[in-house]
Amino acid sequence: MIQGIRTSQKGPAMWIWQAFTGLLLVILLTLHMVFNHFVVEGGLRTYRDVVAYLSHPLVFAWETALLIVVTAHALMGVRAILLDLGIGPTADRWLKRGLTLLAIGTIGYGMWLSWLIRSQGL
Repeated sequence: MIQGIRTSQKGPAMWIWQAFTGLLLVILLTLHMVFNHFVVEGGLRTYRDVVAYLSHPLVFAWETALLIVVTAHALMGVRAILLDLGIGPTADRWLKRGLTLLAIGTIGYGMWLSWLIRSQGL
């Protein structure tokens, strides 16, 4: 135990996953920014452009990957901060359950919304 922090609850695997999602986040966010803001005339797509853009299967897949990676990275960060504050093992179990449900809800809603927008162009 280091200064009252239970390091065994975080473990190296969680740190590696967060570092990996951080690297993926940089790559996917760079692609998102380039293709949505830098190559588009005026810097923004219209709704019709977004529908056409998301209708491409590869684009839909990478935007979905971005949603999943952002959500996972953010919620792992929230958990790491709360563990650093010294929550106990019981609270950590509830925290993991709550964050997992939040992740499922966030990703599910984002995918539903993206699919709904995409379906306008099909």
